Amino acid sequence: MAVNIDTVYKTVLLILNKEQRGYMTPQEFNKTATQVQLEILNEYFEDLNQQLRVPGNDSEYSDRVKNLETKISIFQDIASCLYSSGTFTITPTSPSQFYKIGTVIYKGEKEVQYVQPNELLELNLSPITKPSLYWPVYQLNGLKIKVYPSTITSNTDITCTYIRKPLDPVWGFKVGSRGQYIYDSDPYVVGVPDTGSRNFELHETEQTTIILKILMYAGIIIKDPQIVQAAAQQAQSVEVNSKS
Repeated sequence: MAVNIDTVYKTVLLILNKEQRGYMTPQEFNKTATQVQLEILNEYFEDLNQQLRVPGNDSEYSDRVKNLETKISIFQDIASCLYSSGTFTITPTSPSQFYKIGTVIYKGEKEVQYVQPNELLELNLSPITKPSLYWPVYQLNGLKIKVYPSTITSNTDITCTYIRKPLDPVWGFKVGSRGQYIYDSDPYVVGVPDTGSRNFELHETEQTTIILKILMYAGIIIKDPQIVQAAAQQAQSVEVNSKS
């Protein structure tokens, strides 16, 4: 399940309006929501890197590595790679949504190792370390993958996993007779103005974090440092508890 966009927006407005501190328009909310969702996704990779360095636990529900991998998996996909003129081109479902490469795979069973240009030069100095069909390597440039050894050329040879960019959350609305915003729960249609809504794609456990981060931005928008400070302190508390 995803985080409901209407629940988040109404909660943000409730907190802002409780002491008549200000108002956040749907347009401001949507832009902020997009930024917050991407920030949270980026934090997953940093958190996972940190958690892999510390002893874990095998508890069914509190294994931090497993929980982070579950949240990341929402955005994970697999793509074929087409060969042409010495390179493989990653063909994700939507090129504009390609965000981060995961694992490059040779013939569906062998991981291809990423190397820097200087590393490749060093590897090629010895026949023992030189890339082979048993130990292939690759370099990356955008959606282009250069695989070594160069004898790997079939369109069926290389596939890769990747992380796609989250779809922008949208709180859609219609304007009522008094000029008020009325939530439009119909599905959002790309390219059709003022049509429907789209929920956050983040795991449902992220609802509190989303609200707090949006409140921090809301405090900046309405120029209320108290909102920024309170939301930041609460967000930090939530983060510390999740890592302790």
